[in-house]
Amino acid sequence: MKPAENAMSTDVRSRLRSMILGGELLPGQRIVEDELCERLGAGRTPVREALLLMQGEGYLSRERGWVVKQVVRSQVGAIFESRAAVEGATARLAARRITPAELAGLSALIEQMQPAERLTRHELNRLNGLFHQGIVDAAANPLLAQFHERTQFQYWMLRVPVLFAEQEIRQSNEQHGAILAALAAGDEDTAERVARQHVEMTRAIVEPALHL
Repeated sequence: MKPAENAMSTDVRSRLRSMILGGELLPGQRIVEDELCERLGAGRTPVREALLLMQGEGYLSRERGWVVKQVVRSQVGAIFESRAAVEGATARLAARRITPAELAGLSALIEQMQPAERLTRHELNRLNGLFHQGIVDAAANPLLAQFHERTQFQYWMLRVPVLFAEQEIRQSNEQHGAILAALAAGDEDTAERVARQHVEMTRAIVEPALHL
């Protein structure tokens, strides 16, 4: 593949991922290559390369054509186990490598999330996502960042119909603060432990909502 074609495939992949995570393409929805080419204004080759790449990453499957992958209930436990492992690993590395500027950025995000009652759920989710992405960035490990993105997508596909209570949101914000404190202190063990606890708290709320 020529460099220009590779760049185009990467761009198509990025745009397609945004369409999936943004809800334009839903789990189980079929994707027609010709329609996607027209929609993205891209040629058949970069679109096909992007689709193959996303299949390898677990976003898509081929069932007599391309389909946005769905998660079955039996995978829920594995999804949360993977998220706990990845979040713990990124927090551990971030405690070793985070810069003062990155710490300041995470601190500012925590401040913006409080008090949570004045924020819309969409805004709170956005800030929460930025906080966790900030930890991934501070870990400075590209492969681990890919694993983190993959577990985010798997969680998104659950389409969890649950609203967190105010007490649960406060507890989540307290855990954010504990993670930040561990990162600032360079305490790798505590950073990993609290990051894992953060995921397990979410699991304890979500699984009953899915009637598992």
